[in-house]
Amino acid sequence: MVAYLIIAAVALQRLIEVGYARRNTRALLRRGGIEVGRRHYPLIVLLHAAWLLAILVALPEPLVIHAIPLGIFILLQAARLWVIASLGPYWTTRIITLPDAPLIHRGPYRYVRHPNYLIVAGEMAALPLVFGEVWIALIFSVLNAMLLAWRIHVEEGVLRERMMPQTYPPSVPSGHLPPQGPKAEEGNGC
Repeated sequence: MVAYLIIAAVALQRLIEVGYARRNTRALLRRGGIEVGRRHYPLIVLLHAAWLLAILVALPEPLVIHAIPLGIFILLQAARLWVIASLGPYWTTRIITLPDAPLIHRGPYRYVRHPNYLIVAGEMAALPLVFGEVWIALIFSVLNAMLLAWRIHVEEGVLRERMMPQTYPPSVPSGHLPPQGPKAEEGNGC
C-alpha cells in the first residue's frame, strides 16, 4: 500500500508540474518566445510515464521500502523545487527561448549549468531503488541519459545563440561570427 501511495504522490506531483509548465509556456510564447526541440519532447513524456508504470508493474513481493534511496529521492524533490523557484515564470518542461529575457544565474544555476537534468537523472535511479528495483533504475537511467544528451545538445545551441550578442560587439552580425573551437584557433590568425 505504501508503494502505491509513493508512486501516486510522484505522479500527482508531475501532473501539477506539467500544469504549471503549460501555463508558463503559454505566457512565454505570448511574449514572443520560440519553442525549440519539439521532436524529442514526446519521447521525454513517454519515458517518464513508462518509468512510473515500470516501477509499479515491477513492485516485488514482499515489498521492502529502502530508506536511503527514499531519503535521496526526497532530497531531490527539494532540489527540484529550488530549480522551479529559481526559474519562476521561465520554468517549463519544454525548451522555450525568449530573446529579451535574462539568463538565470541564481539558485542552483549559480553552481551547475543544467541542475534540473541532474535531479531528473537522480530521480530515475533513486525511486526504483526505493523498492529494490535495480534493473528498472539501470534501464531508465540509460534511456534518460540518451534523451538528456539530445536535449542538452539542443538547449546548449539555443543558449550559445543567446549568448553570442554578449560575446561579440553589436557590429558583428550573428550570421557572420568567426568560427569557434579548436579549428578556429588553428588557422586564420584571429
